Amino acid sequence: MKRLAPRRVAAAALAATLAVGTLAACGSGDDSAGPIKLKFLSLAWQEESVAANKKIVEAWNAAHSDVQIEYIQGSWDSAHDQLLTSFEGEDAPDIIHYEAALAGQFAQQGYLADVKDLIPADLKGDIGDNVWQTVTSGDGKVYGVPFLLESQAVIANKKLLDEAGIPVPTADKPWTWDEFQAAAKTLTKGETFGTAWPVKQPVNRVLNLSLNFDGKYFQKNGDKNQVVFGAAEQEVPKRIHDMVYTDKSAAPDALTMGGTDPLPGFFGGKYAMLPGSIYLRQQMKEQAPAGFEWVTLPPLKGLSQNQAANPQTLSVATQSEHKEEAMKFIAEFLNPANMAELAKGDWLVPTGKKAGEELLKSTGGKDGWDVAVASAGSLVLAPFQTVTQFPEWKSKIATPAFQEYFANKISLDELGKRLVEGGKDILK
Repeated sequence: MKRLAPRRVAAAALAATLAVGTLAACGSGDDSAGPIKLKFLSLAWQEESVAANKKIVEAWNAAHSDVQIEYIQGSWDSAHDQLLTSFEGEDAPDIIHYEAALAGQFAQQGYLADVKDLIPADLKGDIGDNVWQTVTSGDGKVYGVPFLLESQAVIANKKLLDEAGIPVPTADKPWTWDEFQAAAKTLTKGETFGTAWPVKQPVNRVLNLSLNFDGKYFQKNGDKNQVVFGAAEQEVPKRIHDMVYTDKSAAPDALTMGGTDPLPGFFGGKYAMLPGSIYLRQQMKEQAPAGFEWVTLPPLKGLSQNQAANPQTLSVATQSEHKEEAMKFIAEFLNPANMAELAKGDWLVPTGKKAGEELLKSTGGKDGWDVAVASAGSLVLAPFQTVTQFPEWKSKIATPAFQEYFANKISLDELGKRLVEGGKDILK
């Protein structure tokens, strides 16, 4: 089986390099001499998604002779540096495809416009407040329109579930973590482990899933953030650790793997269940051996099914001379039918309720689309997403500490001590 690279690494190979020269000039051209011309930077990279993007742009241009969109193909791997250069050089694209957390950094620097009063009411109302929070700054400004989400679910070998007499949980009746762990123990038999936890890069996954138990990891202490590691924060790492070393229902070899690395073992029956991103369904559809029956299980539930939301977004550059026209294009680009196609092309979760309904209608909920669509309501802004120093804490402190804990080299108490003390140094 051909092993897929991580999505953003693959993006570099599949998308054209974003050249600075192609980003020139917001709303360029003499409006009196012809139509308004807006530049749209897209970071779509999968073939189906790129095709959907271009189709929408072509349809817009055919119907709007007065406002023409120039499609610019970008790359996730180079977009940040290239955008920064274009912002500083005052030649940024008018409409920018990015993700909420990184777009927020540009918004803080004043590069992205506040579009709160430009967003049409029907578009605003179709996306949940839980998602709008991810693109809203502390002073209430909205710096983008969120349209695609990524949730964490579980892919399972249906044959092994059936043989063990384990019913498949549904979106309206998901498994609790306890039920998932019990199922994993039941499924562990012979050469088969109940599950695999690929936590080579553990921080985002652990902090994300810890929201299931209201684990925050960061809290305000006056006007500063501090790292916390109480009972709520301990739940997820302890459960993963216990499944490997106590129950022995999770494969120890998977701990050093990336998200898609366990797929050969999963297809070969070594792992019965595989927690991971909702987009793993694409690999199931495209790479599973003939006759292999798989099923998507809903996100696990602790106190809730909450997970961190970091949606893909469309923003308008502050430099753009045609913000209203840019938002009209965004609203058309993200109408329910279009948003459904964009989500389908990336195997991700649409933010819009009507787009979700379109997807369920067109797919019949098959291939896990019922689970994907239902997961949108549990995706929320997580505390770590608002911490400016999070990337530094993640790379210098949390990643090595979690890796040692999952390798059984340090205790849970030592893990907590490292996270908290390391946070004190970084969050000064």
